[in-house]
Formats: sequence, structure tokens, C-alpha cells
Amino acid sequence: MTGPLRAVLVHGLWGGAWVWDAVRERLSAAGVASSAVDLPLTTLADDVASVRRLLDEVTDDVLLVGHSYGGAVVTAAGEHPRVRRLLYVASFPLDAGESIARNCAGHDLPASPLDLAMRGMVRGDAVVPDPAVVRPLLFGPDVPDAVADAAIARLRPSATALFRGTPDAVAWRSRPASYVVCTDDQVVHPERQRVLAARTGEVVEWASDHSPETSRPDRLATLVADLATLNAR
Repeated sequence: MTGPLRAVLVHGLWGGAWVWDAVRERLSAAGVASSAVDLPLTTLADDVASVRRLLDEVTDDVLLVGHSYGGAVVTAAGEHPRVRRLLYVASFPLDAGESIARNCAGHDLPASPLDLAMRGMVRGDAVVPDPAVVRPLLFGPDVPDAVADAAIARLRPSATALFRGTPDAVAWRSRPASYVVCTDDQVVHPERQRVLAARTGEVVEWASDHSPETSRPDRLATLVADLATLNAR
């Protein structure tokens, strides 16, 4: 018998380690250790390096969790020897040569509302989130206005280079991986998620917006805890 894996949690565009606070509180109550990474959001390589540094520091084996763009990061960082499992949440288990802007070649997939909205938020070399635009896309009607507004106020710009970055490793080919498809997602279209999810071994679908760490923290924490304790059973 071994103990639970440590959950290392990786956020998406515009966010920070803080997006995982509600999930981490619940993981702590369940006896599962966790860490959350603050990505620099400058290049995919920089973001992967920040996760690898954290993985170098921890002494536990790890369940590596990526939300949204964070899926591209965990795809590359997940071959670190500490990582035992991967969890993708409405995110991008990219293959070699793919980016979050160009993936799933050969599939005729619909655009999401964010694809169109983002064109108006480019400022030089960064995408600067417009609160009025991203509020209904990131957070569904289940999220109280006060919670969504507090989150929106903490968002930060993300470099346009992130959309072109390709992973230098593809961890889902060598690690057990699971995927959460969010069927009410307005950011990563559910049909794209399903194509990407087929690359992993276990897929679940939730009636959730793009941000279940905010709208479904109980459910997401339960899933993370279940995966983290698989090796302890």
C-alpha cells in the first residue's frame, strides 16, 4: 500500500494558482495533498519549465491536472518521473506538432464563441481579457455574480505566443490519462473536447461550463481525490 498521489494543478489562460483554491480546500479535507502552479503565461516552454521546477521539488508521486490551456502544459511536463497519472479538464492533450490553436487535423469542428471574441482582445503580443466578454464564456449561470466578478478581476493578460506553442513531449502516450468533457463549455467546444478526449483512457462528461474548478469544485475535487488514491487501494 502507498499513499495518495499529490495533485499538482495547472491553470489555463488568464488565470493563476488561485483558480484552484476551492478545489484545494476540499482536497485537503479529503486528505489529499496538492500544489498549484502560477504559470508565467509567456510561452509554452516557459510554462512547462515552471511546472517541471515544481515537480523537481516535490517528494511525492503526482497526479498532474491541467485545465484548458493547462492541458498543453501538462502534456509536455507530464513525462517528469514524479508524474504517475494525468487528468485533463476541458483541455488540450496535444500531439506532437499541435498547438492549442491548431489541433485535431482532419476533423470538421465548430468554432466556440471565444474563438471569435478573442480577436477583439489582442493588444500587441498579448490577449487582454475584456470582463464583459469573458464573464459569460468562462462562468455559467451556476456561478454567483460575486464569485465570477471576483475571479474576473484577477485575470491577467496571456501572450499570443501561447496559441502557437507545441509540446516537446507527449505524456498521455506514456501515462494513464483521464478527461472531463464539459458539455456546456463556451471556450473549448465540446465536440473538440470529445475528439481530444479520445486520446485518453477514461472519459467522463459533465453538464458544466468551462470552469468546473469554480462552478463544480465539489465534483472536481472528488474526481481528483479518487484518481489520486487509486494507487493507495
